[in-house]
Amino acid sequence: MTSIMTNTSAMSALQTLRSINSDMETTQSRISSGYRVESAADDAAYWSIATTMRSDNKAMSTVKDALGLGAAKVDVAYTGINSSIEVVSEIKAKLVAAREPGVDKTKINKELTELKNQLKSIATSASFSGENWLNNTSTAAAGTKQVVGGFNRDSGGKVSITTLDVNTSSTTLIGAKNESLGILTKDIDANALDANSTSTTARNYFLIDTGATTGTAASGTEISLSGTTTDAQVDDMIRAVDSMFSQMTDAASNLGAVNKRISMQEDFVSNLMDSVDQGIGRLVDADMNEESTRLKALQTQQQLGIQALTIANSNSQNILSLFR
Repeated sequence: MTSIMTNTSAMSALQTLRSINSDMETTQSRISSGYRVESAADDAAYWSIATTMRSDNKAMSTVKDALGLGAAKVDVAYTGINSSIEVVSEIKAKLVAAREPGVDKTKINKELTELKNQLKSIATSASFSGENWLNNTSTAAAGTKQVVGGFNRDSGGKVSITTLDVNTSSTTLIGAKNESLGILTKDIDANALDANSTSTTARNYFLIDTGATTGTAASGTEISLSGTTTDAQVDDMIRAVDSMFSQMTDAASNLGAVNKRISMQEDFVSNLMDSVDQGIGRLVDADMNEESTRLKALQTQQQLGIQALTIANSNSQNILSLFR
């Protein structure tokens, strides 16, 4: 039945055209934004996962910055302690030279004084971002410093922070207010280092006197030379300085190991962020080749739909010819 009141063909063609236009809007939105899932309305599950992972990736970006800051602190401390090792090695060489008969010990002591001043300068200068791991200005031990190393989320959705620990008590060269805390300022028992000694009496020596009046001050003898310094005393000084050298070498080794770990963690975090970005992309990014092909098809369907609607509307006009 043909009716001028209800154009069924036109209604069907219009419904089809509306569907095509809706699909075109969706496809054009994906092409313009680059996302297949841009909002929760597109796919609530994927949108939720992608939003959470983007937030975690932003946190990991901050972790990467924190690792850079930590690496800088470790680098500064390592540079300072490595330079100090060279100076202490020179001091040990000067003391060995002072052991030679007929050597003017007072002249060598002048060199020792300047070398000790250099050690003080290095220790006080090895500071980064307000932290100095070589010069402790507190009466308490420096303790363990933490470097933020990772941001983690477990299967239950709970988050935690991973830290890299650095024992800065072992890297302290100078205890500015508590001499017992510094490798160069604390007492070293030369008697315990003497393989030939049968005595139990301590023969303590320290290298640098900070003049601290708080904390625990060194009670031994400062390593310095004078015309009355005996060969036995020089031997004890050499043993004490060698012990300091050994402790500093251990501390530098620890810093080097931490520095290596920070470098590896930086690489891991960087790679992890890239992997997370790729994972998010697989969930929500639009396939531009697919979307462009779909857009071409929808444009063709749209043109055909318009033609079908035009034909359906023209059928009513054809009825008029029956009344002429």
